[in-house]
Order: sequence, then structure tokens, then C-alpha cells
Amino acid sequence: MDGSVIGYGFVLLVGLLAGGISGIVGFGSSIMLMPVLVYQFGPKAAVPIMAITALAANLSRILLWWREIDWRAFAAYTVTAAPAAALGARTLVALPGFWVDIALGCFFIIMVPLRHWLAARGFRLTLWQLALAGIPIGYLTGVVVSTGPISVPAFLGIGLVKGAFLATEAAGSLGVYIAKAAVFQAFGALPWEIVLQGLIAGGAVMAGSFLGKRFVLRLSPDTFRYLMDAVMLFAGGFMLWNAFK
Repeated sequence: MDGSVIGYGFVLLVGLLAGGISGIVGFGSSIMLMPVLVYQFGPKAAVPIMAITALAANLSRILLWWREIDWRAFAAYTVTAAPAAALGARTLVALPGFWVDIALGCFFIIMVPLRHWLAARGFRLTLWQLALAGIPIGYLTGVVVSTGPISVPAFLGIGLVKGAFLATEAAGSLGVYIAKAAVFQAFGALPWEIVLQGLIAGGAVMAGSFLGKRFVLRLSPDTFRYLMDAVMLFAGGFMLWNAFK
């Protein structure tokens, strides 16, 4: 069987699994899928592919929990995060593939202790603080694919839970990824081949998100936190290995 067919099949399988997990807790699809995309398509192509995939992933969560979106929190976050993401994406376009891998690997690994540090302090945000937080989160998302491990505590920090959290975080992230995709398109980093590959992976993620809805209230938060720590460490290690191999 042709290797590219096997590769696409693996991307679809991981995308389905990643979509199910991100549909349950609000993030994780990029962390799980990015190493597979890097292996299959290379680091420079994987980032815009993941941007298209992320559009589909967040759209699916919005459709699932539409009535529970907190529009004030969405507006506060997106008004700063979207332009910051565009600036971050412009930075990424200028980086060579080696540094993309280094940045992604270090980011995923650093997020493990940082997420625990933020959670231990149980901080609570106002809408103004959420808007300020959108600037660095948006910029980092433009550079390193996904900042779910940071944006999730930010949205939880204003008191959103369950469906309201999943929908509002997804709506804010959708705005960020639209800005990022627009920059890729403007600089020629989003040809139709990349769009098609992103839609293929995104379709699998969307299907997984719909399948994951039934488990939203059943999964132990502590169990998933430890699972995501392991996934982030694995993804970060893979990126660094891919850079230096």
C-alpha cells in the first residue's frame, strides 16, 4: 500500500482521537495532532495545516454548545487576541523549519509546570484582565500552533464551566485562528494543497468532537490533567527530536 495513503490514514485516526479529547476538555487536538502533521508534511507545512484544522475543531465545539457562549467574554478576549495572533503568525512565516520545531518542542514542555503553577494559585480574572491576557496568548498562538494549556485557565478564571467554557473558549480561539489563517494566506503559506490537507484533518477532528460530547460530564478532570501532561511532554520531546535528528 502507498505510504502516503497510510500516512493520511494515520492522520485521520489521530485526528478523530484528538477531536474526541478536545471536545471533552476544550483543548488537546493541536498537541496530539501536531507531531503527526510534522512527521507527515514537515514543520513549515504542518503549522498552516494545523491552523485550518483548528478552525474546524473550534467550529465543532461552537456548534455543540452554541446557546451557552458568553459573548462578553468572547468579545473581551478576541478584540486583543486576534490581532496579536496575526502578528505572531507573521513572525512564524519568517522562521526556518528548524526553529519552528525548537519553539514548538520547548513550548509544549514548558507548559506542563506552568499550567500546574497557574492552577495551584486559583487565580480569577475580570473581563479587562481577560482582554489583557489575550495579547500574549494570541501572539503565542500565532507562533506556536496552540496555547490551549494557557487559554483554558484564562477562560476558567472568569468562572466559565462545562458547556459555557467549551463554547466560549472555542469561539475566542476561532477568531484567533481566522486571523492567523489570513496572515498565512497573505504571505502565500496557505496554498490549496495545504487547505485541503487541513480540511481532511479538520474533518476528523470535528467528527471526534461530536463523539466526545457524551463524555463531557463523565471524565475525571484529574485523570485528564495527568494524561495531557504526558501528551504535552511527548509532543514536546518529539518536536525537539525532529529538529536535531
